[in-house]
Amino acid sequence: MRIVVAIGGNALIAAEEDGAWHSQLTHAREVAEEVVALRAAGHALVLTHGNGPQVGALALQQESGEVPALPLDALTAMTQGQIGYLLETAIGSVDPAVPTATLLTRVVVARDDPAFARPTKPVGPFYAPDEARRLAVERGWAVADDAGRGWRRVVPSPRPVEVVGAQNVRTLVDAGVLVIAGGGGGVPVTAAHEGLAGVVDKDRCSAELALAVGADLLVLLTGVPRVALDYGTRWERELERITVSAAERALAEGEFPAGSMGPKIESARRFVEGGGRAVITTAGRLRAAVEGEDGTWVVADREAVSA
Repeated sequence: MRIVVAIGGNALIAAEEDGAWHSQLTHAREVAEEVVALRAAGHALVLTHGNGPQVGALALQQESGEVPALPLDALTAMTQGQIGYLLETAIGSVDPAVPTATLLTRVVVARDDPAFARPTKPVGPFYAPDEARRLAVERGWAVADDAGRGWRRVVPSPRPVEVVGAQNVRTLVDAGVLVIAGGGGGVPVTAAHEGLAGVVDKDRCSAELALAVGADLLVLLTGVPRVALDYGTRWERELERITVSAAERALAEGEFPAGSMGPKIESARRFVEGGGRAVITTAGRLRAAVEGEDGTWVVADREAVSA
């Protein structure tokens, strides 16, 4: 199968960690072991990744005033190289024979996307509520609670319209290369390729890229092995499957927050509607999910659902 695997930025830096390079490399190796095993089983792979903690850290470094500040789109481009190198290093440590390539990826978005007026995408470290509010005043940030894990800076997250250079990804995959692309959701640009200040959700970008390269399966990695309804309550229940229609209803009812599980459900639905298959799981269950033994599968309405 041709598989696109979307790795969350928080899969490489846990909420309680400081983002030290050796810690990120340790987490990346865990993902790499699963990825290399899938490749050895005959699958062709494209990796995408988030960059929330990493781009937020770069933005903090810009606050020093010692060097001219760079715009958010440039910081996203920087993290594509940074995390691409991290993943290539981890993959090489597991199997040096695996050919890899990291592609700087731009994504066309609409300049008038309403997301630019409503920042929702968390970036950077977690803060206590009072600290987050203080920084918001001092630095002109928008801040919000991130799924009960703490408060973070939030930035605009426009929807992807087109992944620029998707054909290059397809060509490399056809040649047997394990490709890393769509980092941080891609650098958001206008149709004229002018950079914009925002962060495209990496799951939405991954769905568009998976469709563009003819992938059979989209795997969306997150912090939990399966999606749950009534999450965090005594009625919480994990799902093995959910149909596209059921996912749409749950989204409309607020089951899946916009800053966490919501984009994953939306992206899985988008890919399934395009004719593919999609599963949401955690990094440690990647191989089991691909083999149909774990994760939450988002399926077409014609398939049965166990919710």
